[in-house]
Amino acid sequence: MAKKRLQKKREAAKTSAFQAAAAKAETPKITTKKVQPIKVETTKTEPVKVETKKTEPIKVETKKVEPAKVETQKAEAVKVETAKVESAKVETKKTETAKVETTKAEPVKLENKRDDDHIYRERLARHLDELKWLYCELYQDNPYVTMHLNDLLKVLKKFYDMRNDALKESDLNREKDPTWYKRNDLTGMMMYVNAFAGTLSNLESKLDYIQECNVNYLHLMPLLDSPRGRSDGGYAVADFRKVQEELGTMDDFAALTAACHNRGINVCLDFVMNHTSEDHEWAKRARAGEKEYQDRYFFFDNYDIPSLYEQTCPEVFPTTAPGNFTWLEDLHKHVMTTFYPYQWDLNYRNPIVLNEMIFNMLYLANQGVDIVRLDAVPYIWKQLGTNCRNLPQVHTIVRIMRMICEIVCPGVLLLGEVVMAPEKVVPYFGTVEKPECHLLYNVTTMASTWHTVATKDVSLLRRQLDIISELPRDYVFQNYLRCHDDIGWGLDYEYLENFGIQEVPHKKYLNDFLTGKYPDSFARGELYNDDPRLGDARLCGTTASLCGIERFGFEGNQEGVDRAVRYDITLHAFMLSQSGIPVIYSGDEIGQVNDYSYKDDPEKSDDSRYLHRGKFDWKLAENRHDPATVQGKLFPVLDKLEHIRSSHGIFNSNVPIHTIDTWDNSILAFVRENDEEKFIGIYNFSENDKVAWINEEDGMYTDLISGREMEAKGVQIPAFGCYWLCRNKQ
Repeated sequence: MAKKRLQKKREAAKTSAFQAAAAKAETPKITTKKVQPIKVETTKTEPVKVETKKTEPIKVETKKVEPAKVETQKAEAVKVETAKVESAKVETKKTETAKVETTKAEPVKLENKRDDDHIYRERLARHLDELKWLYCELYQDNPYVTMHLNDLLKVLKKFYDMRNDALKESDLNREKDPTWYKRNDLTGMMMYVNAFAGTLSNLESKLDYIQECNVNYLHLMPLLDSPRGRSDGGYAVADFRKVQEELGTMDDFAALTAACHNRGINVCLDFVMNHTSEDHEWAKRARAGEKEYQDRYFFFDNYDIPSLYEQTCPEVFPTTAPGNFTWLEDLHKHVMTTFYPYQWDLNYRNPIVLNEMIFNMLYLANQGVDIVRLDAVPYIWKQLGTNCRNLPQVHTIVRIMRMICEIVCPGVLLLGEVVMAPEKVVPYFGTVEKPECHLLYNVTTMASTWHTVATKDVSLLRRQLDIISELPRDYVFQNYLRCHDDIGWGLDYEYLENFGIQEVPHKKYLNDFLTGKYPDSFARGELYNDDPRLGDARLCGTTASLCGIERFGFEGNQEGVDRAVRYDITLHAFMLSQSGIPVIYSGDEIGQVNDYSYKDDPEKSDDSRYLHRGKFDWKLAENRHDPATVQGKLFPVLDKLEHIRSSHGIFNSNVPIHTIDTWDNSILAFVRENDEEKFIGIYNFSENDKVAWINEEDGMYTDLISGREMEAKGVQIPAFGCYWLCRNKQ
């Protein structure tokens, strides 16, 4: 008993000594009524336990100057923040003790506030080592590489801080759902704002129609400031942070993207990386003789070095803009201009150029852009002795841009415009471990489709689908029939040579057929940049005109029109059933034909691509519900196909696809199959009724388009027709 009394006295003495020391150190006290511990009520109404070592009083730990946290069962911390990171000091107003207030004994609600700084630090840490490595490797010859890297990193944080709450929340949601763009519920449409609605504010008023088209991915063609008459359709940018005045303002654009987001519509915008307009501030200051800005382009005092580039660099526009350099008489210098003379190539060997262009991209992302289309990305790195296309440094830059997006705005996708030979396209996806672009244009399949229209032979198209089917399912293509640009014949000529088909005469045949020069051709297109020396030219025209709607419509041939509409539907059905994201060119949904009025406009008459860039015909659109019109025959069927696609998981990008034999060179068939369904798409590229000699012995199928039930054996298919056969496996 004496020992126990002595022990109690010692413990009381220790407690008294500790309390005296604590008082001298001004340890903050958390007081409660009746000297009870603070209770934060949870679902089990248990008090919050503040654990200490050796049953010591509550400690406010200051290791690594982190604020003291009172943890709850949901791991939501009550933070007692310190001022000026002084240790063991909790400031309160009027020296009041820290309180957790409740009303009428209700449980305390702890707000789950987003810790933006913590989120940013985590994202940066994930990529910092690789970002530093790639950046320093790219600019290893620059003595100030570390300074430029640090400048980049500082400004990235500023753009993150300027990103609004709605966009940050979208980023978080998409980080949690990284396959959001790989499912079957995205349908795209590309358009020129001025052609469709006149202005950005008017476009906002047309969103009901866009949604009626089932569109939730809206690609707006170039709308940034560019000089009239020297704009290349908006691809000669004079200011990356200003909208063309006739379209509105950047505030109008931000308001449009916000309105789109409220409707679940994603917005895509072009980012022209390779060059600026000669009216850009950098170009003007370079022209004024400022060496700092001349270093952002490629300037040469004489033609010695340009002549070496010309030996290995192909011409992009051999007829309308021959050569890769332009002589500036006022400066007595040559400047590199791969595209048009008023588009000056940027020098990405200068790290300031990369940094500033990244900042421009992030600025646009902060205006609400969801998908950044990297225009002409294969061209951005120049090196003597090469063709200045697809160089390794290009992939380094795209990888850097991908990581920066994942740090600052991970909800934003990169869409690469890589109009190259098939083997040059796929590398722009990067690897599964080190990805570059999220999306790439399926340009080879598009060109192969129109090749099949002209030849009525599906062999090349089938080969292209087989190549794509062997790629990782993480790779997502953007599929399309037509867009703002021409159709270039970048086909697999090595394969075609096996059939005795030579590149130059075959291109001539394709162009002759699709411009209507070939006997009995139904197509009506025009050539772009015809180069008789190389026997090369590209093709322009709308889907409707290339399918025959224009020819037979003007001839008053109703049977021909009906057949052309059927072909138009079949081509769209083929595009919609491919793996990836389908994108329709504005006007195709109502069968809009070529617009020849561009020839009367001196600013457009030299560019035949304006043939398919005409104004959207709203009067024709009014006919979309009248079954007696072309619009009424086309629009509802495309609407049905889009709804079918979005309601069947068989069209997800991760579902495998493989072609099957039809024993007819004019009929293409392929299978998509998952655990729930099996889909067979059959497409007749012939003007004759045919039989697809497939032989799938696994039961009855339903044609999703007509609702008709049939076996997948010896399927009779009408001229230019298609079937979407589907069987439920469960």
